[in-house]
Amino acid sequence: MPKNDLMKKMQEKQFVKVCGAFDVMSAKLAEMNGFDAIWASGFGIASTRALPDAGILTMTELLDAVTFMAEACDIPVIADCDTGYGGPSNVAHLVKKFENAGIGGICIEDKTFPKQNSLFKDGKQEMISKKDFVAKLVAAKNAKKDSNFVIIARTEALIADLGVEEALDRANTYEKAGADIIFVHARKKDPAEIFEFYKKWKGKIPIMSVPTAFPTVTLDELKSRGVKMVVFAHQTTLAAFSAISDVVKQMSKIKSLDDLETKLASMDDLFKLQGMHKIRDHESFVEEEVKKMDLN
Repeated sequence: MPKNDLMKKMQEKQFVKVCGAFDVMSAKLAEMNGFDAIWASGFGIASTRALPDAGILTMTELLDAVTFMAEACDIPVIADCDTGYGGPSNVAHLVKKFENAGIGGICIEDKTFPKQNSLFKDGKQEMISKKDFVAKLVAAKNAKKDSNFVIIARTEALIADLGVEEALDRANTYEKAGADIIFVHARKKDPAEIFEFYKKWKGKIPIMSVPTAFPTVTLDELKSRGVKMVVFAHQTTLAAFSAISDVVKQMSKIKSLDDLETKLASMDDLFKLQGMHKIRDHESFVEEEVKKMDLN
């Protein structure tokens, strides 16, 4: 199958698992552990720069970060592009740039710019009109050249407490506008509301879920409710922050590295991820080829 086979897998009734990443190392580790795709997390990438997840990163900054992931990985990378960095013309430009960079797809959401993270307590969660968001989706669909490039329409209706019926209305409209996948975000620990949406959804395109807010829900429960793709969007970022915070605190107090009480990867673990062994083998190959040329 080609690199970007997500839609094909879902059409074949396979369940697609996607791992969030905040840099190339986390993306590569996700690939090495069998995930179908990478979710280039806007929250995660903003966190690496110690910036708020509030529309501060520019499109170019996100594109730079995501391009490095796509170059390093042989599985598709989906970019979390917030509200699309502007109106329809901005979205069309975004699609062109990301598609040309080898990105597998984008996700845009129907909130006002600048958005604030959907899980931020008491954050601003204001929606744009259906008409305005449909215009962005139409622009995105018309701008893409590769039929495998995925456009994910994310509705924040449940985040904004507008209810299941509003979420359904928007999701149905976004499907008609040309979205490839629908993502209905939710932040209530009780999954009853999002489960109601899944039960009532009659659309023909796949549904994606990010279960950060309801972590006890199993993958089997999601599958049984018609979800085709699950994204573990934030866990790598949270785990990295926790691990680095712990080791840095310890190192600020220890008298020798032997006092560290943290499990560390070996240098060889990182050499394997970096491809250092391939570099060595390639250099040996080049040396042998040069010898054969008898340049004396």
